[in-house]
Amino acid sequence: MLQKEQVRELFRNLETGHGDVFFANVRDDVSWTVMGTHPLAGTYSSKSDFLHATFERLNKILNEGVVLKVVDAYVDGQVAIVEMQSLSTAVNGKPFDNRYCWVCTFDDNGLISKVRAYLDSALVASVIEENEVR
Repeated sequence: MLQKEQVRELFRNLETGHGDVFFANVRDDVSWTVMGTHPLAGTYSSKSDFLHATFERLNKILNEGVVLKVVDAYVDGQVAIVEMQSLSTAVNGKPFDNRYCWVCTFDDNGLISKVRAYLDSALVASVIEENEVR
């Protein structure tokens, strides 16, 4: 059975620069849907596709890269709902104060197999528009 503290500990890796440890606990064939109407929105059918289209893209335009701080976590069975925030700064100097809610389903081996990620679409669109080199 999934435990709240176990989930919080896993997600803390996204706060401390150990994203590799977090993503080692995500299935390669994860189904990851980024909700919204911004350039990162869509459904990704693999961990590598998700990372390439989102984290790698944002890492190029955020001074600190993608750093997510856990605000709270809720667990019910094999599903964890994790609230996070980003307090990064874009390369143009503007704050990227985004809020996230990830609904994560874990498989029987304790790996994340499905994610629905909710975030501020307008903020993501503007940070990409203002900072990405075309």
